[in-house]
This record gives sequence, structure tokens and C-alpha cells, in this order.
Amino acid sequence: MNTKLTLTLEKKVIDIAKKYAKEKGQSLSELVENYFKMITIQHRAIEPEELSPRIKRLRGIVKLEDHKNYQEILEEELTKKYGK
Repeated sequence: MNTKLTLTLEKKVIDIAKKYAKEKGQSLSELVENYFKMITIQHRAIEPEELSPRIKRLRGIVKLEDHKNYQEILEEELTKKYGK
């Protein structure tokens, strides 16, 4: 369900944003909505149907050991690549 939102912005910002949206083949509303989705994505779960086909294919191919987190794995791989 779409709901109307009124924003107050500088005219110059609106003009630039409209031009940018047109260049990207989007409406200004789509541009703003996509921006809001992008900045709030960490606060909501992503539904599988929202993923692109490319991401869906990659999903689940990496198996992590239970006791390691992303940061530990990243540090290990960078150490392997560049040394300490």
C-alpha cells in the first residue's frame, strides 16, 4: 500500500534530484523510496522474494563454523593473503 509523504527541501536539491531520477529512469518517489529502503535495511529482515536471482543463487553456499564470526574469518583470509 502506498502512502503519500510530503517533504520540504531546498528547490535546488529537488531540481538536481529530479534530473538524477530522470537520468536513471525512475520517478523521484521511486528514488526516495529506494533510498529509505537502503538506509533502513539493517533494521528489517530481507524476505527471500526481495533478493535478486544472482543473490538467491549464492545464498547458502558458504558454510561457517559455529564458533567463528565474519570478522574473524575476514582477518584470517587477509592474513593469508597479505601476511602479518
